[in-house]
Order: sequence, then structure tokens, then C-alpha cells
Amino acid sequence: MSSDNGNSRWRVAVGLGSCGVAAGARGIYELLQERTDPERVDLQQTGCSGLCHREPMLELYSPAGEHWTYVHLDATGVERIVDEHLGQGREVDQYLLGGAGRAEGVRAFHEKQRKIALENCGYIDPESLSEYVAAGGYEAVTTALTTMTPAEVIDLIGRSGLRGRGGAGFPTGKKWQLCASASAGEKYIICNGDEGDPGAFMDRGLMESDPHRIVEGMILGAYAIGAVRGFVYVRAEYPLAVKRMRLAMAQARKAGLLGPDIKGTGFGFDLEVREGAGAFVCGEETALIQSIEGERGAPRVRPPFPAQSGLWGRPTLINNVETYASVPWIVRHGAEAFAALGTEKSKGTKVFSLAGKVNRGGLVEVPMGITLREIIEDIGGGSSTGRPIKAVQTGGPSGGCIPAAHFDTRIDYEELGKLGAIMGSGGMIVLDDSACMVDFARYFLAFTSKESCGKCAPCRIGTQRLLAILTRITEGKGTEADLDTLQEFAASIRDMSLCGLGQTAPNPALTTMRYYMDEYVAHVRDKKCPAHSCRALLTYEIDESLCNGCTLCAQACPVGAIEGGPRKPHVLDYTRCTHCGSCLDACRFGAVKTD
Repeated sequence: MSSDNGNSRWRVAVGLGSCGVAAGARGIYELLQERTDPERVDLQQTGCSGLCHREPMLELYSPAGEHWTYVHLDATGVERIVDEHLGQGREVDQYLLGGAGRAEGVRAFHEKQRKIALENCGYIDPESLSEYVAAGGYEAVTTALTTMTPAEVIDLIGRSGLRGRGGAGFPTGKKWQLCASASAGEKYIICNGDEGDPGAFMDRGLMESDPHRIVEGMILGAYAIGAVRGFVYVRAEYPLAVKRMRLAMAQARKAGLLGPDIKGTGFGFDLEVREGAGAFVCGEETALIQSIEGERGAPRVRPPFPAQSGLWGRPTLINNVETYASVPWIVRHGAEAFAALGTEKSKGTKVFSLAGKVNRGGLVEVPMGITLREIIEDIGGGSSTGRPIKAVQTGGPSGGCIPAAHFDTRIDYEELGKLGAIMGSGGMIVLDDSACMVDFARYFLAFTSKESCGKCAPCRIGTQRLLAILTRITEGKGTEADLDTLQEFAASIRDMSLCGLGQTAPNPALTTMRYYMDEYVAHVRDKKCPAHSCRALLTYEIDESLCNGCTLCAQACPVGAIEGGPRKPHVLDYTRCTHCGSCLDACRFGAVKTD
């Protein structure tokens, strides 16, 4: 949004997405309310700009349109910006993004991105309909409803090459066509905002930062298939997303953009938010439908698919948040502009949440076809720990672990599939060489086994068995026979489970065994963890030359396995040690060593 408001007022915009609020941005905003003159400064809120690693932050715009970004703010920084920059016109370099030699990192973070779904995020007030409209909002709805037939909208989306961004990558235009051609009375449209992958926050960021974009995309989808009613399904753990989506709907309804006669075109459509109770399985579309219907969230056998028989037995279109967020851009700019980005089979851009052991974590949107290395090293800035990066987990618990040796792989649905991984909804967790891949697989199996709805035996029982085997191995109790059993069980669960949760639950185990079998073998044969992560497999000792007798390790040991008096070197009795690691955590002088 332009900062030139036609007068002498400055504009200060504070990022108040969940990442900013968690970092203290609410306090920054309130301090600015106290310290700035509303006659001279226009103070506004925005959502997340993607620079989550720099929060809390603010954007400063001069009356002439000059722009500065201040990051990692505290009360002192705000006071200095108000006094020095707003008061004296002097930049506060200590907090300035791009200042003091930081410009290269800023350039690298943005250079390879191409923002379509995220184009407004961090730039407009997510609670302002007028700002969304000023940024081109609802132009696509006006164009479609007044100059295009539903069939032409579907054809446009089909020619763009847009594929569902929820994980499976089904062609969006084809899905819309199937639903449009279904013969039935009332039809429904659903936005799947039930983002449950650990480390994923793409949908949350979009709903919090640009909710009208989701509403507009759903209006276009509803017009294309002939739906009269829609639902945005959001997990209740996203209270800010729920609040802003409901506000956007109310604003759109008041402006005649939702309701019985949108923009006087005769097309009627309305929306409401339904909150989920946090069940991971409700990210699966048929389980989500069950939840909206008031039933326990559990998948249904397919076919029939929701496009033929979905919500209350009616044809139902389901896409995820990012998919709908891409649609208005395609209608405004054309199918060819979107299809010009990406690869032959994977068009356009993809939003990723970059997290883990990486310097510049946050929301990024890149053209399909970019490599993993470009995302992790160029945009993300590489390792945040100084240790070598070992792997990246894509697609959350349903995805796979990709080793650094394959980081030159291009990001698209087919190429990731060849590695045994999936793109999923866009979660990307970076691991350094301190990560144990066996324990990493165990972590995700613990998650999926807990989140299984229990409806089918392969998932309900199989994930528990996989978890039990992985736990035994990380505790040093595994056998070589367990390795064969792991692969056998994983293949059975993948092939026999009812829904996507069970079918993909073994992926973390399968990919880590595919690429890191040496670590599994070391755990089983040598009873060692090469990453020194599994505490049950570590041997602890005290280096007497470094021990100053502070007694902290002895005090922390729950079984009294450490002997030695004050100011005298301590000794560990291996026969009593339970490998709990309390001594390692307690020692402040590096005297406790592991092997």
C-alpha cells in the first residue's frame, strides 16, 4: 500500500500477526500510541511480512514515500525512533533492517521470492476492508461476476496450472469442474484452514494478515461451481485467525460482497467460520466434513468424493487457504502470467514456513522449481547454530526427511516424490548434524500415532507398533530384526490405511531409513547414537582436569552416581549411572563429557 497519504503525516505500521504479538509487538504498538502525535503520525497495524525472525518490527513511511524497516525492537528502540527519526529525521541504525552491514541479508531473503498469495501480507491492515480494496481487493470478483461465466472462471483456473496447495497437488481447475458438473441442488464450498503440521504456519499467516483475500477467493470458487454457502474451517488454536476471518466476512457482508445479491449481479453466496477442536486428522477433507456436520472427525471411504457427495451429501468443493489466496491474482493477471512461473507440471508459486536450525526463519513464497538449497541457504541464510546442515523435513509428519546431499533438487510435486517426500502444505524444518534421525522419526510417529482417529486398524495399531520399535531402538534395546520389521510394517500401513494420515505416517521412518540406515545400524549393533542425541545410548564421564568441585553435577544426579567433595574433582560411578543426562545439563564448566 502506498504511504503517500497526501499530507504531512508519517505512517507507522506495526506487524501484529501471531509471530509479532508473541515477540512483544503489542507492547510496541501501545507504546507508540502513547508517544506519537495522531495529528502527525498515522499509526496502523499490519499482519506478518514473512520476516518472523526479525520480530517485533515496524515499518516507517515518510510523507514523501520513503520507507524504513525497524526490527528486534524494544522500548528503548521505540523511544529512540520517535525522538530521533520522527523528531529529528535521523535514522536509528541499531534497529534498522539493512543498516550496519545487514543489507546483504535483507536482499538475500527477498531476492528469490515471488509473492502472489502473500502479496498483501505485512503491507495492509488485515482488519481494514478499505485498505484491501485500495490494494486491488475484490477487483477479481467484480470482473468475474460481471464479465465472465462460471465456465470461463473454471477454464481460467485450469489453464493457469494451479494445483491444490494443501499437499496432494490435485489440479484445482479439474476439481472445480468436477464439482460444477455434479447434478444436485444446493452445493457447498469449504476452505481447509485446519493447519496441524508441527512447524507449519502458512495458513495462519495468510488468514491473520490478509483475510479478505481468502474471502474473495472463495466467492470466486463459489461462483464457478454454483455454491450458495461456504465454510472456513479453522482450528480453535488460531484465535487471531478466527477473529480476523469473522471480521472480514462481516465487513464484506456489510459492503454487499457477501449475501443474497453480490454487487447487484443476482449471485448470492455467504460464508461462516467453523472452529475445529485441534484434531490433526480433520485436515483430511472427509474428516473435516464430518466435523462441520457435528460428528466426530473421522475419514470416510472414497469414492464418492466430496465433489460428488460431500457436506450433508451435497457436492462440495474443498481447497486449502493458499489455494484460494492464489485465485484472485490469477483472475486479475491472467492464467498465462501464473503459468509462466514454476515448472512444466507445477505452475506458479508456493508458500513455505521455514523453521528449525536456520538463520532467517519465517514465511517465504517462491516460484515452483527453485531448489531446496536456494531456500535453505540463500533465503534462509544457512545454519543458525554454526553446525553443518544435515537434512530438511518437508510436509510435516506426513512428509519425508531429505538429506543435504539432495538439496539441489527442484521444488515441485514430482521431484520431491522421487525422494520419498512430499511438499505437503508447506512446512519445512531444517536440521543440523546434532539431530538423530532415528529419534526424529520417533518424534513424528509419536505425533501421528496420538493423532490417529482409530477408525482403521492399519493406522490405529500400526503406528503404535512403529513407535514402539523406534522407541526401543533409541533406548538401545533394538535388534537387527527390528529394522526389517520397521520396513515391513511401514509398507503395510502406507498401503492399507483408509486416509492420508495413515498412508503417509510411515514416511519419516521410511525416508530416514532410506538415507540414514547407518544411524539405525549404529543404534542397534553398536548401541551408540552417532549424533550424541539419544541419552540412553550415551556414556558419561567427568574430566577431572576441568572439574572444580562445584558439586552441581552431584546435586543433580537422581541416583547418587557422582562422588566427590566441595572443591575436589568428582568421579562418576558407571554401574549406577542411568544415562539421564542431568549431570551434563548441570555442569557449567564443560567437565562432563559424553561418548
